[in-house]
Amino acid sequence: MQGFSLNLEMIQSIFSFAKPLGHNEDPEELNLGFGFLYYGLVRALRPHHVMVIGSGFGFSVVCLALGLKDNGLGQLAFVDPSYDVLKHGPFKTLGGRGMWSDPDSVAQHFERFGLGKFVTHYKATSESFFSRYKELGLPKIDLGFVDGNHAFKHVKHDFLQIAKRMGKNGYILLHDTNISFREIIHHAGVKRWLSLIKGDSECFEVVNFPFSSGVALVRVLKDEAWKGLELSS
Repeated sequence: MQGFSLNLEMIQSIFSFAKPLGHNEDPEELNLGFGFLYYGLVRALRPHHVMVIGSGFGFSVVCLALGLKDNGLGQLAFVDPSYDVLKHGPFKTLGGRGMWSDPDSVAQHFERFGLGKFVTHYKATSESFFSRYKELGLPKIDLGFVDGNHAFKHVKHDFLQIAKRMGKNGYILLHDTNISFREIIHHAGVKRWLSLIKGDSECFEVVNFPFSSGVALVRVLKDEAWKGLELSS
């Protein structure tokens, strides 16, 4: 059934349990910031298959999946190896808290928001996951969200792997486009990758929101748009 999930109780629950990190949110005003953008995109685009790579506490997953639930259609594939910054270190993850190790806990976490039927978690690195994509029988991706390992080579890999499974008028969100210090010390490469995408205006259309940690929305303008970026460095 279609509906509208973002009532006061749901927003409070999102802040308490899905804990946004750098999404231009304001807990005191119950403002989900970019979370409203994620939810609104799903409601407007009506995607059948959404993919999220990486999430500390599931904020992006929940906001996107609530849109699927309220549309009454679609599935979300969530890929995260469940790295913990304290255990695995900042070069593996900065926002990871090892939230996604136990399948029962993961299921309970998303069922808290009524999303058990809409979210499937894959405990794997993106490299491992995409190597099994065909074997898993997953469909093409309509909307992707890249928020895994922020090193340039990983951002490039995740973006291209999503783009390869996406046709014209697919959309990809890139989180953390506005973390300048980490870019300077080469601890992140999201902004650098985004600059390469912007340079290929025949294949991609970009809108960047440079607030808080920043997020960019990339529209794929033609089929196989990824081919021009595959050799970029």
